[in-house]
Amino acid sequence: MIKAAMVLAAEGGYDAVQMRDVAARARVALGTLYRYFPSKDQLLVAALGEWTGELQQRLVTRPPRGSTPVERVTDVLRRATRALEREPQLTAALVTALSSLTSEDPKALEDASSVYLVMSEIIGHAMDDGDVHDREATVRVLGQVWFSALVAWVRGWGPDGQMFKDLEAAVRLLLPH
Repeated sequence: MIKAAMVLAAEGGYDAVQMRDVAARARVALGTLYRYFPSKDQLLVAALGEWTGELQQRLVTRPPRGSTPVERVTDVLRRATRALEREPQLTAALVTALSSLTSEDPKALEDASSVYLVMSEIIGHAMDDGDVHDREATVRVLGQVWFSALVAWVRGWGPDGQMFKDLEAAVRLLLPH
């Protein structure tokens, strides 16, 4: 069901992800889809969770490159950014769903928190063995800059390449060289 939603989102963005179409593509009953994912946003946030999990696995098989925390975190964020930029409609759908969450959807908020935790682990792992002041705050701020840069890119608020430039600037400002 998640893969079907991702395919539809990649083909047509947020609006293309209709629950009936997801169920048909996944070859499940519509009621089954709604049992697992009561809303489109919850389904897309779960898809983002799967995407971040896959990124984490790719980083296990091909660890971040660089001899300093700045180089390794920059490498991780560059790879994540490139992957997201290759699928602009999917990325826009995932970001739209994430930014649409309300406190009335506790399962989606839980899934969003798990996405944040995985991204925090990815960034934190790339910092390993570095002398980083207030590591938890640094990871949190980098995650927030990453999300803000994603929203700006999805909304077309900057030129191509700006998302990574902003992320790289944040890494260089927050981490010791």
